[in-house]
Amino acid sequence: MTDLQIPQEKPPFDTPFEWIGGEERVRALVDRFYDLMDIEPGYAELRHAHGNTLDGARDKLFWFLCGWLGGPQHYTGRFGHPRLRMRHMPFSIGILERDQWLACMDQAMGETGVDPVLRQRLNQSFFQTADWMRNTP
Repeated sequence: MTDLQIPQEKPPFDTPFEWIGGEERVRALVDRFYDLMDIEPGYAELRHAHGNTLDGARDKLFWFLCGWLGGPQHYTGRFGHPRLRMRHMPFSIGILERDQWLACMDQAMGETGVDPVLRQRLNQSFFQTADWMRNTP
């Protein structure tokens, strides 16, 4: 994870993965994210883009986030380099989908008790990545 140009003291942990609480907490975050996507009407377009089942997406996001946060490289061990933009090209991702993804993840972080400082940093990084993923106006 990169320094997001926020003046701050050294984080209390060496990696965001440790800070968030390890695999158990990443799994809780991912599960809440997809649960919210499934039940909240405000995320309907985002949910629609995921097809009939969320099971595969849950695992892939969990594996990816573990490594992206500085923990075990489950995703790259299974699939190689994430190539996020390429892997998401088959899906229409515009501002609406980006914003719903970000809102859903922020809500999930809030509901799973992600430390507020870490949550702010992650939101900034998630925005940069989600905005880069857009492939429709």
